[in-house]
Amino acid sequence: MIQVKNISKKYGSIEVLNVQSLDIPTGESFGLVGNNGAGKTTLFNLLLDLIRPTTGSITSSNVVVNKSEDWKTFTGSFIDESFLIGYLTPNEYFEFIGELRGMNKADVYSFLQQFEEFFNGEILGKKKFLRDLSKGNQKKAGIVAALMGNPKVVILDEPFANLDPTTQIRLKNIIKKLKEDKETTVLISSHDLSHVTEVCDRIVVLEKGNLVKDITTTALSLKELESYFSSSLEN
Repeated sequence: MIQVKNISKKYGSIEVLNVQSLDIPTGESFGLVGNNGAGKTTLFNLLLDLIRPTTGSITSSNVVVNKSEDWKTFTGSFIDESFLIGYLTPNEYFEFIGELRGMNKADVYSFLQQFEEFFNGEILGKKKFLRDLSKGNQKKAGIVAALMGNPKVVILDEPFANLDPTTQIRLKNIIKKLKEDKETTVLISSHDLSHVTEVCDRIVVLEKGNLVKDITTTALSLKELESYFSSSLEN
């Protein structure tokens, strides 16, 4: 269970996030949508203690994230390429993350085998440094690294961006497989409403830092979200 209570974030006098209450049950596939500047990445950065809240707290499995680092043992995440180590090759990076997660090399490569199709022959065994890969291939490496060590909470910011259509479909299948494990909580932010409604059980809309919509995903959710964002064009 992730609990957000009275969270706000200000930079000077400008408030970029204000969420009074948000509970994300264990095992839920949770989607976060909103226009640029809505506060999506800010919320994820707070969840990962990359920035500190102005007020309030976030608790993940009974751990207050800005008071203890215990949540790191069960959380995997990829926000952007800054999470990578640019001077390592993908193989070196996976081995490094695996070691942090208590995996030996055999464990690491056994784990990576299931992602051969997702990698499409462009990641493993290449002598390129991560910094020299395309944005899409950097994202592939970062997403898979976030899944290493069987994390119970997975946080992905804009995971579909920079991926070609085939890879997007493969990623959706990976996320759907994660959903089958009712003990894994998956949090995804995205500008792509169709992808989010396809893979998430629940979707929250942020607007100017405020939670304005919280819906359980149904066959009508995509139209509901499209209608909401279309109406903002008229305002």
